Amino acid sequence: MLFNSVEFFVFFVIVFTVHWAVGRSVRMQNAVLLGASLFFYGWADLRFMGLLLLSAAMNLAIGVGLVGKSSERFKSLLFWTGIAVNLGILVLFKYFDFFYAGFIDLAQALGSGMTFDPLALILPLGVSFFTFQTVGYLIDVRNEEIEPSRDPLAFFTYIFFFPKMLAGPIERAQKFLPQLDTARVFDRADAMDGCRRILWGLFAKVVVADNCGRIVNPIFNHDTEMSGTALLLGALLYLVQLYADFSGYSNIALGTARLLGIRLMRNFAMPLFATNIADFWRRWHISLSSWMM
Repeated sequence: MLFNSVEFFVFFVIVFTVHWAVGRSVRMQNAVLLGASLFFYGWADLRFMGLLLLSAAMNLAIGVGLVGKSSERFKSLLFWTGIAVNLGILVLFKYFDFFYAGFIDLAQALGSGMTFDPLALILPLGVSFFTFQTVGYLIDVRNEEIEPSRDPLAFFTYIFFFPKMLAGPIERAQKFLPQLDTARVFDRADAMDGCRRILWGLFAKVVVADNCGRIVNPIFNHDTEMSGTALLLGALLYLVQLYADFSGYSNIALGTARLLGIRLMRNFAMPLFATNIADFWRRWHISLSSWMM
């Protein structure tokens, strides 16, 4: 269900209406968001929902265990087990074939007759953002930067919140979870800002990114027949396309979340106008940069 689809528009209108219709009950509001998020995920692919639900439950339990009365050795084992499982899910689905192919190439260079038979696993929706969030959560609990969540409803809502599922931003638990502790009140100014962000995101995605793609794709598909000028134009437009596509989705995510009373962090700050590489990195994918610090 893409953000720029009719299906998403209908889905969001229903979620928006029900979310504010349940009144000032924080548990009801969170239940609506979690139910909508699971429906959103299931619409894309039901096959991996069980796996990610189990992973989220594991992280919730490990977070509580990290502040229990157990020994430090046990807590360390618990922490690294959680990190390994989270990263293992990401590596298995997203990078296994890449690393396995490299191993086979090395083996063949050394004279082995091994052949590469890719697993070609289907990638679970949002698995990278899911993994960054769960790993960041365990690190923050381990470093005593936040108290572990003991509310499965709030924690699962944080993990699966649908606006950030497709393209982020990567939200830290200490900024997101407190927003789920108190009932949200509809704010007209926030709603107007949310609509503005959605419109700007749709413009970036539909008008800029998609039209750049119509120029870039023929150039890259026939690169051997193109002049140097055409290839340079294709490279520049691809950069614009990539930024407009990614930032467009992020702005729609920020806008839809704002309409639901949730504030997500800004993910892009006009990186194409950066003055140097360091400035570009600070402006591009801000949530990833802050997650790594």
